[in-house]
Amino acid sequence: MPPQRFLYPGHFSRHIATVLGFPSRASLPTRLLESARSDIASLAAAISEFEPVRLYAQPKDVDTAQCIVGQMVQESHGGNRNINIIPLATHHLWVRDTGPVYVRAMDPADRGSRFAIDFGFREWGHKNEIPVEDELEWPSLDHTELQDNHNFARNVIESDQTPSPVTRIPSKLCLEGGALAVDGEGTLLATESSILNPNRNPNLSRGEVETELRHKLGVDKIIWFPGKDGLDVTDVHVDAEVNFIRPGVVVLSRPHPTASKEWWQVHDEILAILQQTTDAKGREFEIHAVDEPDPSCLDSFMSNERPATNYVNFYFVNGGVILPYFGDEVADNKAQENCHGEELQVYYPGYENLANTGWNDKARSYNCAAI
Repeated sequence: MPPQRFLYPGHFSRHIATVLGFPSRASLPTRLLESARSDIASLAAAISEFEPVRLYAQPKDVDTAQCIVGQMVQESHGGNRNINIIPLATHHLWVRDTGPVYVRAMDPADRGSRFAIDFGFREWGHKNEIPVEDELEWPSLDHTELQDNHNFARNVIESDQTPSPVTRIPSKLCLEGGALAVDGEGTLLATESSILNPNRNPNLSRGEVETELRHKLGVDKIIWFPGKDGLDVTDVHVDAEVNFIRPGVVVLSRPHPTASKEWWQVHDEILAILQQTTDAKGREFEIHAVDEPDPSCLDSFMSNERPATNYVNFYFVNGGVILPYFGDEVADNKAQENCHGEELQVYYPGYENLANTGWNDKARSYNCAAI
C-alpha cells in the first residue's frame, strides 16, 4: 500500500538529476525547431556541470540530439558528458508541465523509497489540438502524439530505475507542474485559473481539489491567486508570476510597461494577496520584484501570443541557478546583476549563477529526493 501522505520539496532542494525534453518535429513550427533544439542542448550542457541530466527524445531524434548536445558540451566546458539521452515517445519541451512531480513519503518507514505523481497532462486543459493561428504555422498534434504527451509522465516514471525504481502515484487532479510553487515547508502558491478551471477539473469542488493537493504535496496552507482564464495557453501558471527563493522569500515578476492591463491586474492581485497573508509557518512574505524584459524582443518567435518573458521562472540546480535571457540588454543585465556578488548571497545563498538562452525558459524538470 502506498504512503498516505507525501511532501513536494521546494524547488531549491537538491536533485538526483534533471529531466529535459528534446522537441520533436510535431511540437514546434519548422522555423523554431532548430533554435529550440540548440537551446535545450545548451541548457543540458550547462546543467550537466552541476548534476546529471536525463534528456528524453523521440527514438528517431536520438542521433540528432546526441550530435547537438555533443557540440554544446564541447563549446561550454568540454568535459565528460553527464548527460544521458533516453529514447522515449515525447514531443513537448515543456517538461516541467508534462513530466511527473517527484515527491517524498512523509512516513519515516517509506523514506528510502522513491515516488512521483502523475497528474495526467492534457495539453494545458485542451483535450484535443490547441488551435494556433499565426504565420508560424504551428503543427497540429494527431491522436497518437497527444497520447504520447499524456503518457509521458507515466513512461518517465517507469523508465527511472536509478538509483532505485520509482512508484507512480496517480492523481484525480489534472494539472501541470508549472501550476505549483511550494516552499517545502507546507505552503503552496497557485492560481485558480489554472487548477480550478473546468478545462482541467470540471467535476471537482474547490474543497476536493484542496484535499488532493494537501495529500499529494504535503501542504498545510494553499494561497490562491485569481489568475485569468484564457490569458495564455496555461491559463496563467503561477511559476511565470512568482517563485520561492527559499521559505518565506519570493520573487515576483513585474510586467513590462507595455504589457496589457490584464497582466498588470494579475501582478497587482498577487502582490496584494502576498502582502496581506502569511505562509504555513506564520511568516510574512519577503517580496522581491523582478522586472520583465520588453516582450517585443521575442516578436520574431511568437506573433499572437504573449511570450513567457519573465526571469522568476528560473531553475535551481545543485549549487547553481539557471536564468533565462531574452535579448533585452538592459533587463537581461539587470536580472543577472541580481545574481552576482552580494545580491547573490541575499537572493540565492550558496549558489553560483548561470545564464542561459531564453525563449524556452520553461524547459524545467523535477525535484527528486535529496542526495
